[in-house]
Amino acid sequence: MELLLILGLPLLGTLLLALVGARRFAAELNVVISLATLIAAGFLVLRVIRFGPMLAWHDQFLVDSFNVFLVALTAFVGFTTAVFSRPYMRIEEHHGRLNPRRLRLYHSMYQLFMAAMLLALLTNNMGLLWVSMEAATLSTVLLVSLYRTKASLEAAWKYFILCGVGIAQALFGTILLYFAAEQTLGHEGMTALLWTHLNAVKGHLEPRVLALAMVFLLVGYGTKVGLVPLHSWLPDAHAEGPTPVSAVLSGLLLNVALYAVVRCKVLVEGAIGSALPGRMLMGFGLLTALLAAFFLWRQRDIKRLFAYSSIEHMGIITFAFGIGGPIANFAALLHMTVHSLTKSSIFFAAGHATQTAGTQRIEDIRGLVNISPTIGWGLMLGSIAILGVPPFGVFASEFLILTTAMREHPWTTPLLLIALALAFAAIFSKVQPMVFGESDAAPLPHSPALMPVFVHLGLVLMLGLFMPHALASWYRSAAQLIGG
Repeated sequence: MELLLILGLPLLGTLLLALVGARRFAAELNVVISLATLIAAGFLVLRVIRFGPMLAWHDQFLVDSFNVFLVALTAFVGFTTAVFSRPYMRIEEHHGRLNPRRLRLYHSMYQLFMAAMLLALLTNNMGLLWVSMEAATLSTVLLVSLYRTKASLEAAWKYFILCGVGIAQALFGTILLYFAAEQTLGHEGMTALLWTHLNAVKGHLEPRVLALAMVFLLVGYGTKVGLVPLHSWLPDAHAEGPTPVSAVLSGLLLNVALYAVVRCKVLVEGAIGSALPGRMLMGFGLLTALLAAFFLWRQRDIKRLFAYSSIEHMGIITFAFGIGGPIANFAALLHMTVHSLTKSSIFFAAGHATQTAGTQRIEDIRGLVNISPTIGWGLMLGSIAILGVPPFGVFASEFLILTTAMREHPWTTPLLLIALALAFAAIFSKVQPMVFGESDAAPLPHSPALMPVFVHLGLVLMLGLFMPHALASWYRSAAQLIGG
């Protein structure tokens, strides 16, 4: 029942909002549907905690300790982003940047995007996983191009082309996966692509075919993660799309794409009996974190700045999954959580900051704390959190990743420290004058409601100070499932 609600509610919302998405109550309907999805996800979590992993609908859907926490996180960030987008998109409409027709497209595609993400997480079928990632690409292309400016259309086209090429590589990798499965499992049709079936016989799959499949799957899904060298779509898409879209791209889409990579890594490592997939993830992750940290210094647009920060952090998480083992996997899962919460909160604050200043140029945004203390402190605290300053949860996850790397791969530690130091200096040097700099602008009579910002940051702070026992057990169980 919970699965049906989690997948059905966003699809129902897509149809409803396609019909009424231009009405004044459409934003509230979007929030209600997102809240209902979150409640259903909560009941699914309770079910898994009580009864353990489950298969449903002829084994086509799987819920285990790895994906159920991501389902809960996705539903939560989807709900808070819907809450944030309600006032934000109305301001955009008031300023003439959006008309009711485009708001209808926004609301319906937002729910379709949520449906695609949740389907990707819950499906047990590697072919259906690919289909859902493609659906997510198509829906977000429309969201990125919402403003219909030259820059937004160019960003959407670039996103479509690069991610289309990437998803085509993932399709070929999935075909190779099916070819190897067919040799072992026989002619079972699409059931040969069920992850649980493949995981049960991974030691008998043809290792050379699986190794080749891993290359295509990593490049394909890695494009959606934002891994170097096919990362250049991400800053453009974040900068030119509406801010709520930037929040869900960074907070949700990147996680789900990396989830697909890790599922594939588990199969391939078991088939080839080698740490090669882990080394590939380590290499791509480390290179991505380093290059993104250098690119941060060149940014002049606030949303592009935090887009490159997302690339850096996804590189760190990929690196941690590449190391593998209980501690590194635990740290990677924790970092996925705190990054999603923190980065989405930063985009919420940055969105209102750009509306207040009337520009996304960093040098033209000054004195936010005097204009609107809510916006200023929200952006500052979010930036401090994402930079790994204690006691926020990002510090805890990065500390675990660094100490594990220091113990198992000492040569990577200086490179990681360089990436973290460069990112810290670049972001702090740009955010500090935006928040505390001199400004001639008059204070806002009414500060915008930024409850989602401080709810997210409060959770990240809690995860840095104290982790509930149930959540820690959850992460440990997921880390053990991933293995490595």
